[in-house]
Amino acid sequence: MDIQIGSRTIGPDHPTYFIADVAANHDGDLERAKMLIRLAKEAGAEAAKFQNFRAPKIVSDYGFKHMNSQVSHQATWKKSVFQVYQEASIPFEWTTILKDECDKIGIDFFSAPYDFEAIDHLDPYVQMYKAGSGEIDWIEALERMAAKGKPFFIATGAATIGEVQRAVRAILKINPQLVLMQCNTNYTASPDNYDHLHLNVLKTYATMFPGVILGLSDHTHALAPVLGAVTLGARVIERHFTDRNDREGPDHKFAMNPENWAKMVAETRLLERSLGSPDKFVAGNEVQTAVVQRRCLRAARDIKAGEVFTREMVDVLRPATPGAIKPHEIPDVIGTRALTDIPMGKELRWTDLGAYNVKRET
Repeated sequence: MDIQIGSRTIGPDHPTYFIADVAANHDGDLERAKMLIRLAKEAGAEAAKFQNFRAPKIVSDYGFKHMNSQVSHQATWKKSVFQVYQEASIPFEWTTILKDECDKIGIDFFSAPYDFEAIDHLDPYVQMYKAGSGEIDWIEALERMAAKGKPFFIATGAATIGEVQRAVRAILKINPQLVLMQCNTNYTASPDNYDHLHLNVLKTYATMFPGVILGLSDHTHALAPVLGAVTLGARVIERHFTDRNDREGPDHKFAMNPENWAKMVAETRLLERSLGSPDKFVAGNEVQTAVVQRRCLRAARDIKAGEVFTREMVDVLRPATPGAIKPHEIPDVIGTRALTDIPMGKELRWTDLGAYNVKRET
């Protein structure tokens, strides 16, 4: 099914919808967040996304401090996990300001909430909800978002197919407007991450969940994953967005900058044009080529009226003059009579040949 977000329709037969995830790249600065919204719009994004979390509601300071060490992408953080989340959080007071900025320049605003209060707070301001991969098995939160009755995007990184099924079932019982996004949740920006994207999962999702719109939530830089995902049916693409990848902060390293974002959008639009129709036919710009490059049957020598055609009397040559006999019809020509004189090189037409085959005469 298609879903509607403002004036945009998202579905298999519509252009890909690009989400610029600003996430923590505002670096605690409201004016910087507004600047990134404007840059995202200029680069071709349809939506500017944020993340509404508060450190005490998303991470356990005790839990992370009692791990042996910070792991994965967090291993490079110079501050504690709790402190990083604390500094990257967005005050609820920003919501109206960010929404107004998006409305002013014509880009969709939304945010991924990470606690019940955030889910309810965002409801008056957003046209859709997004659940990050880490929420895949928090069914009560998924149900609370789905119950708002708005399009619902869910990423499926670091999840098993059973966990995805459970989440999808829970959401679809409440809300059919689902975008299911393949995702790999490794934020290290390592080149090895391309070996773990598994875009072919989109084919599995298409088979298991017909009618659900597919998407990709990605944390790599290259164009290939996006183009591959769109080819496999994804119609929503989400990537992190920043102005500069060398800034300090948890999300800058693996985000897209404006130049690369604009190139990604432009290449995807070319891909969409190139994918075209599943029907095979002579395309509009091939009509003339079909004449000059294809062949038709022509007289291999001067032929007199009444002569019976043999294979040696027929050449197969370009151009394929419209109305001429086609090469695959050679067997039907052999044994017919010429009704008129035919000069060497002239195309053969059925109006030039007898209506019967002499092989049948007894």
